[in-house]
Amino acid sequence: MPFDLITVPCLSDNYAYLLHDRNTGETACIDVPEAGPIKAALEDHGWTLSQVWLTHHHWDHVDGLADLLADHHASVVGAAADAHRMPELNVRVKEGDTVKLGDLSARVIDVSGHTVGHIAFYVADAGAAFTADSLMALGCGRLFEGTPEQMWGSMQKLMELPPETTICSGHEYTASNAKFALTVDPENAALISRAKAVEDAREKGEPTVPSKLSTELETNPFLRPADPGIRATLGMPDASDSDVFAEIRKRKDDF
Repeated sequence: MPFDLITVPCLSDNYAYLLHDRNTGETACIDVPEAGPIKAALEDHGWTLSQVWLTHHHWDHVDGLADLLADHHASVVGAAADAHRMPELNVRVKEGDTVKLGDLSARVIDVSGHTVGHIAFYVADAGAAFTADSLMALGCGRLFEGTPEQMWGSMQKLMELPPETTICSGHEYTASNAKFALTVDPENAALISRAKAVEDAREKGEPTVPSKLSTELETNPFLRPADPGIRATLGMPDASDSDVFAEIRKRKDDF
C-alpha cells in the first residue's frame, strides 16, 4: 500500500511522525512536541494535515498542538482514559479500536506504564508502530505512573507484533540507553555491535530512531528478561520475567 512515513525531529531530543496515505492524500501527525518543524515538513511535502494522533498527555508530546491546529484543521485522536488531562479530543479511543487514515488503518494498543492511559498506534499496512515513550530504541519509558508489571505487560503486547515492524518511538535516547544496556547484557554480541553503530551515528549527528522490532528483540534488555545471560548478571536465575523486568527498570532509574 503506497504511503510515506517521515520522522520529524522536535525540541532537543523528541520525535514526531507524519504518516501520509498517497491514495487519498490524507496525513496524520503522531504527537506534537512543537509545531514549527511539523509545519515545515508538511509544507515541504505539500501535504494537508488530516488528523493528529496523541499517545499520552506529557507536555513534550502535546504542547505544539494549538499552534499546529491554528494553521491546519485536523481531527485530534487520543485515549479516552486520558481525555481529562489531554488537549480537547475529537475522537476518544481505547485498546482494540481502529483509526482510519484514508486507506490505512491503525490499531490502538494500551501500553500503560510510563503513564496510565498511554497508547500506541500500530499500522499494519505501513509496517509501523508509534510507541512514543513505551517501547523505545534500546529502552522503555520511565514509570512515572504505572507499575513494572503493567509496563512489562505492555512490552509483551508490542513483542507480539511482526518482527519487521518499524518502532517509531518518541526520543533520541538511544546512546544513553545503549550504555546502560551493556551493564546488564555485556556479552550480547548484537548489542555490542549496535552500541558501536549508535555511537558512530550520533557522532555524525544522525538519528538512531526509528528502529526495527527485530533489532529491539535482539538487543533491548527491557524485552529480554527471560535471557539467561541477563538473569545471571542480575543474580536472578529463577525469578519471574516481570520481576527481572522490574529490576532492569530500577537499575536504569539509578544509572
